[in-house]
Amino acid sequence: MAQQLSIGILGAGRVGTAVGRQTVRAGHTVKIATDKPAEEIKLLTEVIVPGAQAVNSSELTGSDIIIVAVPLHKYRSIDTAVLQGHVVIDAMNYWSEVDGVIEEFETASSTSEVIAEHFGDVQLVKTLNHIGYGDLEVDSHPAGAPNRRALAVASDHHEAKQLVAVFIDSLGYDAVDAGQLAAGRAFENGTEIFNGRHTAEQMRVLLNECAKVLVTV
Repeated sequence: MAQQLSIGILGAGRVGTAVGRQTVRAGHTVKIATDKPAEEIKLLTEVIVPGAQAVNSSELTGSDIIIVAVPLHKYRSIDTAVLQGHVVIDAMNYWSEVDGVIEEFETASSTSEVIAEHFGDVQLVKTLNHIGYGDLEVDSHPAGAPNRRALAVASDHHEAKQLVAVFIDSLGYDAVDAGQLAAGRAFENGTEIFNGRHTAEQMRVLLNECAKVLVTV
């Protein structure tokens, strides 16, 4: 592995634990936290994400990347202090059927733009939201493999996006630059990208088509 990263994961549900397992397999160091004390999730972490360390959320500070993988309707309950100054991946999705109707997400062009404003001084990157937690662990392939699956990456911060692209590649997926954070709307719940499996070439075509539509709106 070219670069070992320290990855913090906020959330120990199905998405957070699946990302954790795949991240451990990729050779990175992994810390997992929730809004509970570390001792309360220690056994769960040891059993479900072997190789990861359960910590208090404050101990995610200093991670190269912090991944937020909690139900989106809980985003206002997140202690954002630990996120400040970090590269943060928004892996959350808005599901009105589950989350209930949340007005700020109904009217926003991109859910991640709302999240970025709430989180504050972070370099927010949207990705990992458009692959199922079960697929993440079985659909990965080495770089250069034919028909390797791609994941889109959107951010207003170029260097953060580059770092996350390296991380995505280490998980076994091609990272495709989707552009600014607002472009994340192209792979949110209900879109063609969200609903399907795409190679890097196919992903670029879909992102370009979406960008053209947005320009004309």
